[in-house]
Amino acid sequence: MTDIHPSAVVSSGADLDEGVRIGPYALIGPHVRIGAGTVIHGHAVVDGWTEIGANAQIFPFASVGLPPQDMKYKGEKTTLRIGDGTIIRESVTLHPGTAGGGGETTVGVNCLIMVGVHIAHDCRIGNRVIMANGTHLGGHVTIEDTAVIGAMCGVHQFVRIGTLAMSSGGSMVTQDIPPYCTVHGDRARLIGLNTIGMERNGLDAEQIQSVKRAYRILFHSKLLLKDALARVERELAGSPEVDRMLKFIRDSERGRRR
Repeated sequence: MTDIHPSAVVSSGADLDEGVRIGPYALIGPHVRIGAGTVIHGHAVVDGWTEIGANAQIFPFASVGLPPQDMKYKGEKTTLRIGDGTIIRESVTLHPGTAGGGGETTVGVNCLIMVGVHIAHDCRIGNRVIMANGTHLGGHVTIEDTAVIGAMCGVHQFVRIGTLAMSSGGSMVTQDIPPYCTVHGDRARLIGLNTIGMERNGLDAEQIQSVKRAYRILFHSKLLLKDALARVERELAGSPEVDRMLKFIRDSERGRRR
């Protein structure tokens, strides 16, 4: 039912579904649950109250579910959940939540978390997110579905990154990135729209055009933000993509750089 290498250390309390494979010298803690078909490669560590979905992979030297790097954490039961099909590459560090941050860190389905990424406590990562090598997230970061984070990015705590947004490699992200937008630099500034990502994810020409019009009004007009929001809402009512941008901006607590 499972394939566990003789040198692996798997706690008797761990819950392993059928088809799970555990490689040499891996360590699996007593509160871990692993879904069917998931592979834990050699030398990976999975501990804490961690739940991993089906058909995921965790590669060597990843550290998953160990206590968060937060001085307020006092050993309370908090959780980490990783969705089906997600790939955690070598040397990733991924921590559970804290009591003060909701108690849970989540990573969605079919994500690709590349080498050396750090995902801190209480982060919320959506589905099909790609995070390239060496990216580091502070605590309480939210990344929505299908966003792409370039290599060596730093993301400040409490920042939100919207659906299909993209940050270029080496960006230092200290403020929210609205849906569909791209940013670059230190400190990261808006440089355009992720039109290729929108096309690849099935948005048609009319939908993309609506997003482009909203972007121009919001970020390239000389209107005050409240007036730009009102104009976009008036002129582009009924576009779900534009509505998503407007809601994201209105809910922003860290602001956005133009």
